Amino acid sequence: MLSPTANADILFEPFRIKSLNLKNRIVMAPMTRGFASDGLPAQPHVDYYQRRALGNVGLILTEGTVIDRPASRNEPGVPFFHGKALDGWKSVVDAVHDAGGAIGPQIWHSASVKSKTNDWEPEHPVESPSGLEEPGVPRGQAMSEEDIADTVAAFASAAADAKRLGFDTIEFHGAHGYLIDQFFWDATNMRDDPYGGATLKERARFAAEIIAATRAAVGSDYPIILRVSQWKQQDYRVRLAETPQLMHDWLMPLVDAGVDILHCSQRRFWEPEFPEIDGREGLNFAGWAKKITGAVTISVGSVGLSSDFFGSFTGVRAETASLDRLINRMGRAEFDLIAVGRALIVDPDWAEKVRAGRLDALTPFETQALASFI
Repeated sequence: MLSPTANADILFEPFRIKSLNLKNRIVMAPMTRGFASDGLPAQPHVDYYQRRALGNVGLILTEGTVIDRPASRNEPGVPFFHGKALDGWKSVVDAVHDAGGAIGPQIWHSASVKSKTNDWEPEHPVESPSGLEEPGVPRGQAMSEEDIADTVAAFASAAADAKRLGFDTIEFHGAHGYLIDQFFWDATNMRDDPYGGATLKERARFAAEIIAATRAAVGSDYPIILRVSQWKQQDYRVRLAETPQLMHDWLMPLVDAGVDILHCSQRRFWEPEFPEIDGREGLNFAGWAKKITGAVTISVGSVGLSSDFFGSFTGVRAETASLDRLINRMGRAEFDLIAVGRALIVDPDWAEKVRAGRLDALTPFETQALASFI
């Protein structure tokens, strides 16, 4: 798991940005769990997140929680982040803090994307930039400018509620082909108004307005995280930015609008983003994002496991894998924080086991773990 010369201590160095003070560099990645009856988090959610805090995770990012918009979720068990659900999230925050952890909600709108696990349909028509689920596949309706304005306000309101409840930070889900990402992607954003356009910089306007409205709502010292990805679940091969300059045009307006941390999702964190520039061991997505924007970055993608996330839906067993590449990349300050996903579903003590050098005790991931919430 670790070579004789590797040392995991770098994962356990403290980190601070603005009001967010973390005891280590390990982040629990947001992962859809689908156990919220009527959209309300309950005691199982309290226990689940507190258990990971007790396991020495530095920052917990919750599963995706949806804003106050019709048809904002694509599964019936996805939790709300508005109304009565806020009381349940307050209990989660308090429990994580009691365990010595830090926590932020991932705030989400699933747009026109169907669930990969069920055929549930929301009561209201789904909404997206251009009424498309994926390129050439219509679903739902295109958002009006009024819809867009109301959605921007709903994101900012959710962030203000998070701060009021005591969450340490917030993350907006701007990746994987969901709403914000559908605005970025030219194949799902075919608008001819100010929220469309031929360039990534133009299509980033919707996200930038969300960030600016949120910054106004939460103040200057409250950290804002934005999750972004090149790939989409509609098409794993998609790359929004084929060059560092295009990545700059995409991400820099978002940082200028108020993003503090870019959570850079890739399927395998060790893969270089632009190998044609810096080789097979070159910077990954988070590394390039940090270099280009100067923002703090989180890397993520199959950490500690032998297969990527979408193998989970095919029943592939993900064996535990070496952490050497992670230690090496963090050692050269390529990115600042590392998010761990499936390994923390099956093993809430993953971080503590790594800290203590008990790597032989790590639990491999198996698909059936997704059916439990413990």
